[in-house]
Amino acid sequence: MASMTDIVFLLLIFLLITASYGPQVLPVDLPQSTNEKRESLHVNVTVTAELTYYVDGKRVAFNRLHNVLEDLLAKRSSKVVVLYMDKRLSIAHMVKIADVVNRLGATVSIATEFEKNHER
Repeated sequence: MASMTDIVFLLLIFLLITASYGPQVLPVDLPQSTNEKRESLHVNVTVTAELTYYVDGKRVAFNRLHNVLEDLLAKRSSKVVVLYMDKRLSIAHMVKIADVVNRLGATVSIATEFEKNHER
């Protein structure tokens, strides 16, 4: 029979492992910002440095992006698309995605990492 200490220890390990997973599951090097605000109930679009597109963690070809976003936004009360884009990509790639999102009547929000050493 397991002691109460063993059970608490296992629960602690489980919580530590699951708490480390955030909304961004794909490795993208984000630009930095001083704004810590995060959106909720939104659709995530991730673009890697290799121009691979993901919508809510699922790989999507760019030519299917409009249809996939249209289906997802129809199911959400919040019409916000958060763009996780590698900072090494040109602004032209962001404009293409923003154009698709705007045609669907949604708003684009750009994800950034919080810049800790910001001087005012």
